[in-house]
Amino acid sequence: QVQLVESGGGMVQAGGSLRLSCTASGRTLSGYVMAWFRQAPGKEREFVAIISWSSGITHSADSVKGRFTISRDNAKNTVFLQMNTLKAEDTAVYYCAARSGTFSSRRVDFAYWGQGTQVTVSS
Repeated sequence: QVQLVESGGGMVQAGGSLRLSCTASGRTLSGYVMAWFRQAPGKEREFVAIISWSSGITHSADSVKGRFTISRDNAKNTVFLQMNTLKAEDTAVYYCAARSGTFSSRRVDFAYWGQGTQVTVSS
């Protein structure tokens, strides 16, 4: 079992920045990939970014490339999502997720989820 706890959400003006954190516990994350998804009101949960816990290789959705950066701190068992140049359309609940194995952008492939943290961008 993997437990995930997100933090760092809040309200920010368009053009501003926020950094989300996701701390994992319960087992070693070797062989796992960690991802961020988001869900806006009335919309499906969508993939944002993913990172390999072991190699640090990352991949991001086209909608956030150049603005969002995913990273990890192995010693703290924590994954980060640095969000810059935020737009109103980035407003959503952001979820951290984990799965054992390879990269995936499909929600159904992830077994472990955090509770979510709200990000609100005002225009």
